[in-house]
Amino acid sequence: MKKTFVLIIALLFKSMLAQNNADKILGIWYTDKKKAKVEVYKQDNKYFGKIISLKDPLDPDTKKPKTDKHNADVKKRNNSLVGLILVRDFVYDDGEWTDGKIYDPENGKEYSCYMVFEGDKLKVRGYIGFSLIGRTTYWTRN
Repeated sequence: MKKTFVLIIALLFKSMLAQNNADKILGIWYTDKKKAKVEVYKQDNKYFGKIISLKDPLDPDTKKPKTDKHNADVKKRNNSLVGLILVRDFVYDDGEWTDGKIYDPENGKEYSCYMVFEGDKLKVRGYIGFSLIGRTTYWTRN
């Protein structure tokens, strides 16, 4: 009976610790060149990130707020970049946030993605097919 109680307590503690590690990603992040601030949040046990501000919010050609002008879906091209979901559908798995997608507003394409901490920076790796073919950026906390 005593061993069972200790085992249950240990499992509960491990579960709570894993949840704290999973939520470590929550908050405001600067993208690699500080072009944007992204708020990472949790919804239905998945992690998402949306653009909350831009370093240069105005389109240099139109002098109006930047829009998602490269989106493959023509109907979305007039949507503002501020508020755009940049990363979506990540799940936490043993120190990494995996199975997610990242959208690149500079070319209108979406890629598979994973994120992992490297020191105090967040490594964000977007890729096609295998993670060997892709691009890595590092985000810093606001």
